[in-house]
Amino acid sequence: MAGEMILVVEDNEKNRKLVRDVLQHKGYDVIGSETGEDGVRLAKERQPRLVLMDINGIEALHRLRADETTRAIPVIAVTASALDRDRQKIMAAGFDGYQAKPLNVKAFMAAVDAVFGR
Repeated sequence: MAGEMILVVEDNEKNRKLVRDVLQHKGYDVIGSETGEDGVRLAKERQPRLVLMDINGIEALHRLRADETTRAIPVIAVTASALDRDRQKIMAAGFDGYQAKPLNVKAFMAAVDAVFGR
């Protein structure tokens, strides 16, 4: 739904900008973080409806899942690790979804829209 807030946790500025631009073009509100630590803080403060996180933030994922106020927020991994075994490890770590870099914009938006029942 237009206006839903999404938190993007990505240490690479260009990747963060690309994701933000695509999501904003589709009507989503986007907040960004460069670090997992800052991402956890923002998630607690702003309560986004979805978190998109590079897998470098796996510790941040564990912190989100351990906190009562953020544990139910869906978290999709966005990563350059595209092998099947990497995907299995990522999903086993507790992510709710997986998108490989470089992004396939159509598949990426389908995954995001699915979270919101679009």
